[in-house]
Amino acid sequence: MRHFLRLSVFLTVLTLLPVRALAAEHLVPVGQVIGLQLYNDTVTVAAYDDVLGGAAKTAGLKIGDQIVKINGTPIACAEDVRAALDSGENELNLTVSRSGKQRQLTLTPTQTQNGPRMGVYLRQGIAGIGTVTYFDPDTGVFGALGHGVCGSDGLLNMTRGSAYEASVMEVKKGKSGDPGQLKGAARSIEPIAPLLRNTAQGVFGINPRGWKGEALPVAEYSQIHTGPAAIRAQIGSGQAQEYSVEILKIYPQTRADCRNFLLKVTDPDLLSATGGIVQGMSGSPILQDGQLIGAVTHVLVNDPTAGYGIYIQNMLDAAA
Repeated sequence: MRHFLRLSVFLTVLTLLPVRALAAEHLVPVGQVIGLQLYNDTVTVAAYDDVLGGAAKTAGLKIGDQIVKINGTPIACAEDVRAALDSGENELNLTVSRSGKQRQLTLTPTQTQNGPRMGVYLRQGIAGIGTVTYFDPDTGVFGALGHGVCGSDGLLNMTRGSAYEASVMEVKKGKSGDPGQLKGAARSIEPIAPLLRNTAQGVFGINPRGWKGEALPVAEYSQIHTGPAAIRAQIGSGQAQEYSVEILKIYPQTRADCRNFLLKVTDPDLLSATGGIVQGMSGSPILQDGQLIGAVTHVLVNDPTAGYGIYIQNMLDAAA
């Protein structure tokens, strides 16, 4: 069974610009974790308030409901919900989307000393941590994850986003049937870069300051071969390190599911620390023969020592 490397939980809670086409022959393989916040102009019920949640439950509001309208006014952000609550209406007519179908609910806000409350916590977009694959020192463009960020309806239609410096706080070791995870947190509420694109091949942005490191050539697909390779990953509080892996199989470059290589972790230190590939490591650059060949994207649920990687040029094509 195969498992998609989702974003690890992000503990701390721009106008889009075109990404310049990337034709770089040399890129810096990064391997550092990064905080990611992606917005898609939807507001979703994330949880009930322990004290005030009764009103929402009585109205039939459920966790995972997307609030589409309140009293006929479209809702695109949490501030729109606050404006509806401050309107003074004793009842709110909610249009929510649940499992692809719209439903009409009536909610009576709870009056508190801080004003009316719906009794729920709201989520706008998706936040988490992942790994930066590469940085182009000529353009400032970077790519991360090696796969897209998905919501309940598939690939998230990101309207804006930000990247943050982040730290790994804890490692949940992977084992057969139970994928591991890097648990991280943002180090600051100030973003370091805008995110410009969320694609099936990765998340991309521009960071003029970038990341330090030696720029390596981008491998041609014909140069990639089975045998020894390495991944660069951050699994603790320090800098990213290189760990040995083996490329077991190479698939067609045109394969569209971000699985261009099958690889297996052989490094004893990485196996001891994480059990292999864990969530949050997606995007870790894959190196072979002094060249950047791709990024880790998936883990095999029944064998966390093994997973898949995407070819680097497929990421670059998605960013162009």
